[in-house]
Amino acid sequence: MAQWSFLTNHARALVCIAHDPGVRLRDIAAALDITERTTFGIVGDLAEAGYLEKQKDGRRNRYRIESQAPLHDGVVRTQTIGELLDLLVDSAAGDQAGPLSS
Repeated sequence: MAQWSFLTNHARALVCIAHDPGVRLRDIAAALDITERTTFGIVGDLAEAGYLEKQKDGRRNRYRIESQAPLHDGVVRTQTIGELLDLLVDSAAGDQAGPLSS
């Protein structure tokens, strides 16, 4: 039986970032079982779409989720990325990511 998920790799990467805004690309890649190159593209897509902002922190990146960014999906009612993450990320991790979210 083929492996699949209800969430896309983009959504899963965003959840990883919500859990740890300082997460490394290699750690996201390992969690999602994808390549670092693919992860780099996904994070770039999310930033370009306005869902997150990359901030340089020394040699690493920290990410700030733009929680007020609207979901671009015609199927669901008008929701923000923050509302979706509230459903997907437990409250302990959400509290950790909260101050970095706008």
